[in-house]
Amino acid sequence: MKTRLGPINVMYPTPVVLIGAHVGGRPNFITIAHVGIVTVGTPNCISLGMGKIHYTNQGIHENQTFSVNIPTENLVVETDYCGLVTGKNTDKSQVFDVFYGQLDTAPLIAQCPLNMECRLYDVVDFPDHDLFIGEIVETHADPAVLTDGVVDLTKLKPLLFDMATKAYFGVGGHVARAWNVGKQLKKKS
Repeated sequence: MKTRLGPINVMYPTPVVLIGAHVGGRPNFITIAHVGIVTVGTPNCISLGMGKIHYTNQGIHENQTFSVNIPTENLVVETDYCGLVTGKNTDKSQVFDVFYGQLDTAPLIAQCPLNMECRLYDVVDFPDHDLFIGEIVETHADPAVLTDGVVDLTKLKPLLFDMATKAYFGVGGHVARAWNVGKQLKKKS
């Protein structure tokens, strides 16, 4: 028999990202692990679940843009720091080399090998959280994390977050090919 845990979310681990937005006229970054894919295609959208208390939310609401920067395992100190201090009191733009793509108010982090510029598509207003839905306008990739033009997780080495242990993890090795390994059962039926 299984143990009942109550209505808790066990959808972990999740990728850790650094969200960038202009707040008060300067770049600000916050560490978030509540991100998800909303749509694949047109529009290509992602979601960010962020507590309303976060300073970065102001900039996303005001400018209607944000960036999603994917840090690697070697950026764990800087990434954790951006989740520990608030941009209200600390200029976190000095932690990274910042650059811009198409969107002037979506600061991108040069040290992160993958970056997405997003235009705000919608906001779902929860009592304590904003669920930002962003349309991806452009994705930037460091060639060092690509294999044949595709992001290679073994080269990227993204950070993952687990809420139960409140710890960061890396990505393990390849397990099986999607939309393929299940064919073994399909042949039997």
